[in-house]
Amino acid sequence: MKELIERITEAIVDYPEDVDVRIVEGEGVTILELSVAKSDMGRVIGKNGKNAKSMRTLLSAVGKRKGKNVVLEILESPPSEHE
Repeated sequence: MKELIERITEAIVDYPEDVDVRIVEGEGVTILELSVAKSDMGRVIGKNGKNAKSMRTLLSAVGKRKGKNVVLEILESPPSEHE
């Protein structure tokens, strides 16, 4: 699941080297924290949130196959040289 989100995100952002996905295991839920450069936030979220919704739908489908509840959180990474 982590690799899926990394590859999708790296394909749509301007700064793929700033993409970072961390997994946080919670009680009955797996949280994927996606960090991207501030300038790439709009690309990741998409118009009316369509990109983010699509990624969450994919994660939900994969998670259900594995019997897990998966949540995607999109975070802004610390400032980099791109900003």
